[in-house]
Amino acid sequence: MDEVPRANGESNDHSNPSKKPKISSSLSLITQLQIQQEFAHHQDGVARINNGSFGSCPASILAAQRRWQLQFLRQPDSFFFNYLQKSILQSRTIIKNLINAHHAEEVSLVDNATTAAAIVLQHIGWGFAEGQFHKGDAVVMLHCAFQAVKKSIQAYVTRAGGSVIQVELPFPVRSKDQIIAEFQRALVIGKANGRKVRLAIIDHITSMPSLIIPVRELVCICREEGVDQVFVDAAHAVGSVHVDVQEIGADFYVSNLHKWFFCPPSVAFLYCRKSPLSLNLHHPVVSHEYGNGLAVESSWIGTRDYSSQLVVPEVLDFINRFEGGIDGISKRNHDAVVDMGEMLAKAWGTVLGSPPDMCPSMAMVGLPASFGISSDDDALKFRTHLRDHFQVEVPIHHQAPKDSKVGSRNGNNCITAYARISHQVYNKVDDYIKFREAINQLVHDGFTCKVLSQK
Repeated sequence: MDEVPRANGESNDHSNPSKKPKISSSLSLITQLQIQQEFAHHQDGVARINNGSFGSCPASILAAQRRWQLQFLRQPDSFFFNYLQKSILQSRTIIKNLINAHHAEEVSLVDNATTAAAIVLQHIGWGFAEGQFHKGDAVVMLHCAFQAVKKSIQAYVTRAGGSVIQVELPFPVRSKDQIIAEFQRALVIGKANGRKVRLAIIDHITSMPSLIIPVRELVCICREEGVDQVFVDAAHAVGSVHVDVQEIGADFYVSNLHKWFFCPPSVAFLYCRKSPLSLNLHHPVVSHEYGNGLAVESSWIGTRDYSSQLVVPEVLDFINRFEGGIDGISKRNHDAVVDMGEMLAKAWGTVLGSPPDMCPSMAMVGLPASFGISSDDDALKFRTHLRDHFQVEVPIHHQAPKDSKVGSRNGNNCITAYARISHQVYNKVDDYIKFREAINQLVHDGFTCKVLSQK
C-alpha cells in the first residue's frame, strides 16, 4: 500500500483552516446514495436511532484511519519522529478554529469525555488534598450528570474532603428558566455556612434525559456568584449544537468527536482556558512528556493507536461535503428529530419531554403508560426487548412522575418512560416508522413489563 497519510507541509494541509471552512473546489456535495454507501457497514434491518451513545464513523474515514495505522506498522520510528506530533497538532488546530479557542495550546486531544473529566477532577482533588481548598467546600453538578463523572468526583474529590451538591433538574421540562432557577438554588446551598463552590460541572447537553442546557447563562451565574472554576461536560455537543468556547466562557470544556463529529472511536478534545491555573493540569497517565503542558502530555501517553486523533482533517473534508457544513448537518438533524419525535408522540398519544428548542439532535418521546415501566431495570429490559424482537435500537429512560402537570400524563395515566431518539445523516423516516409500529404492536398485544420480569 503506497498511499500514506498527509503530514504538515503537504498538499491539502488543514493546519490553518478558516473558522468556517468552505467546501474545497475538489469536493462536491455528497449525494444520498453516497451517504448510504458511507454507512453501508451498519447491520441490515436494524432501526439504529441511537447515534447519541456511540456515534458512527463513515467508511471513508475508517479507510483513512486504516492508512494511519498501516503507516505506523510499516515504520514505527519514522511515524513517531516524523509524523505523530505534527499531525496531532494539525488536528488540534482544526478543533481550535472550530470552537473559537484563542490558542491551539488550549486544546488537548484525549480518549473521551471520561478522560477529560478525570483530568479536571484530579486537579480539583489536589486542591483539597494540598490544602488550597477547605474541607467541605463544594462541587456543584447536575443530578443527571454522566455516571462516569459522578464516579470521578467520588474518586478524586469527596475522598479528599470535598462535598457535592446536586442540582435537581425538572423533567419533563417546559423552559430553560426552570433549569436556571434550580441551579441558582443549588449554588445557595453550596455557599451555605461560609463554604465556597470550587467547581461547577454543567452539561451542555444532558445524556439521559437529553436536554440542551442554557450553559452560557449558567456560566455567567457562576461568575456572578464567585464560583472558582467551571467545567462544561459537552460530550454530545460538537456536531450537534454550535460551540463557541469564548462565548460560553467556561474554564474547561470537553466534547467527544466520535459521537456527532464522525471520528472513529475514541477521541475527544478538552479545552482549558489559558490561565495560571491551567499550568497545573496533568494527564492521569504520566509519560515522559509530564510537565510540558497538558496538550503535549496528552499527545503521548505511551505506545497506543493514535489514529482516531489523526483523521480530523479527513473528517472536516467529509463534513464539508454537506450543504452548510457542520452547522447545516446539525440543523437538519435537529429539525428531523423533532419532526420524528412529534410524529411518534402523536401516534402514541404522548408528548415530547422538552420544547423543540431544547432538543439537540436527540429528543425524548413519551412511551405509552400501559407498558408499566416502573424502574431503571424495567427500562433496560424493555430496550433489550425492542432490540431482540423488533430490531430497534433506542435507549429508554425511566422517569418517576412527581406531579400531574400537563405534559407528564398519557390520558389518565402518568408517563413513566421516554425513548431517546437520535437523528444522524444516515437515518431514514423508515427507521422511526419501524419503531412506531413496534410500539403500536406491543400496545395492541397488551404488553406490560411484568412479562419481562417473569423471564
